[in-house]
Amino acid sequence: MENLVGRFREAVRAAGATAADADLDAAAGYLIGRWSEPQRQYHTVAHLTAVLDVVDRFAGLAPHPERVRLAAWMHDAVYDPRALGDANERDSAEFAEGLLATLGVPDETAAEVARLVSLTAGHATEDDDPDGELLCDADLAVLAGDDEAYAAYTAAIRREYAHVPDDDFQAGRAQVLKALLELPSIYRLAPLREQWESTARANLERELNGR
Repeated sequence: MENLVGRFREAVRAAGATAADADLDAAAGYLIGRWSEPQRQYHTVAHLTAVLDVVDRFAGLAPHPERVRLAAWMHDAVYDPRALGDANERDSAEFAEGLLATLGVPDETAAEVARLVSLTAGHATEDDDPDGELLCDADLAVLAGDDEAYAAYTAAIRREYAHVPDDDFQAGRAQVLKALLELPSIYRLAPLREQWESTARANLERELNGR
């Protein structure tokens, strides 16, 4: 976890935070605690780390990678599998803006991080939004996993929604899969699209068709 704390400190400093290192480290610890809540099976510290790793790998494609890193930290900071609609994303965006303000991040930057977080509700970005594209692509990187990784992902999602009856879960999951497949492209940034698009679409279609 020490490595994660350092990664948060580096990103928030790059975004202009003026708070003391001890306060930054405390904020990182608080966030890690949120990502470790018991209701989480997929949206865990492992997912956070995976998203951050993709952002780091392709940081050169984004004009403000520090904002994208902070949005990765915040995008599921509030996560309740029983929440309706995009409540988790809206609450996470609001939380992000408030937390970053307490750390001395400039208001404009905090608001932009909150905007990026809100994009993860539908993973749809406007044209010319490379920061948003990188965040959404990183969040959806799991869809392009190999058979074992994708099976582990879908099993973890089902555990998160253990309170939902099978028929209702399957219907809701089918809606999610169809929405993703209806996107013009699952991945927006060309290097990620070239690497992952075909595999992700095959995984989604296989799951949707029950194969």
